[in-house]
Amino acid sequence: MARINSRQVEAFRAMMLTGSVTEAAKLMAVTQPAVSRLLRDFQALLKTELFERRGTGLVPTAAATALYTEVERSFVGLERITAAAEEIRSRRTGSLRIAALPALSNGYLPRLAGHFLKERPNLNLAFFGVISPIVVDWVLNNQCDVGFAEVPIVHSGLPSLRLPALARVAVLPTGHHLAEKAVLEPNDFEGETFISLSAGSASRHLVDQIFHRHDVRRVLRVETALSEIMCGMVSSGLGVAICDPFTAQEFSTRGIVVRRFLPRIDFEFSAVLPAQRSASPVALDLVEAVRKSLAEFDDEATLSR
Repeated sequence: MARINSRQVEAFRAMMLTGSVTEAAKLMAVTQPAVSRLLRDFQALLKTELFERRGTGLVPTAAATALYTEVERSFVGLERITAAAEEIRSRRTGSLRIAALPALSNGYLPRLAGHFLKERPNLNLAFFGVISPIVVDWVLNNQCDVGFAEVPIVHSGLPSLRLPALARVAVLPTGHHLAEKAVLEPNDFEGETFISLSAGSASRHLVDQIFHRHDVRRVLRVETALSEIMCGMVSSGLGVAICDPFTAQEFSTRGIVVRRFLPRIDFEFSAVLPAQRSASPVALDLVEAVRKSLAEFDDEATLSR
């Protein structure tokens, strides 16, 4: 049997859908003689009569009705492929795997990702909140499409996109005497019980450096790797801390007071992307959404009035 031409199948489907050669020709944007020829050739190839002439029109045979079921199934599949391609083109479908450091994943980034997904109803998301070294490791090993990690990034070979830095803030228990001040400085912390991030972390180094430079002696009673634990301890009334603005915002109504701290200590992080493959377009869209959000992020909103 000679090979069936896709235009012949299209003409057959158009005829079945419209019920006339004239309308089929309009649907295909060709002439009526062209449709008639395609149908005639199609029947000849199949050696099956598909239409019977009744009066001035053509009526499908039982064979045509049976064949149409299979043809329509194929066309629905093609239409689904076309629709899927459009979804992919518009970056509204597929899946996205994100890993982010706890400061972002404890509230800020999940909310942003939720809005991001609402605009992409066919996009599925896997979201992991882990410490920065694990974020980098998972992206390095292609376990995630994009990661958000505190700088400096250990693996310099990973593509990274630096995001706007925000100022760290002072967090105090509700009712603490330092809450009377709108802006706190290192000397205000002299002799205060201080809850710190773990020794060896980049954040710990930056904070300690400021207090050492001003020769301020704090009472270091607790250290932890997670800013949520740090803020939780502050809310208990045990002591004070210097914290990233994201976690401070999450705890601002949970027993802590947030104040500006000078000199400014930046909280800096980057989006990291896999090195062995091109970045996912939807991952880049998310990074851009984060960038725009950070530009609008008002750290003053975290400060208790």
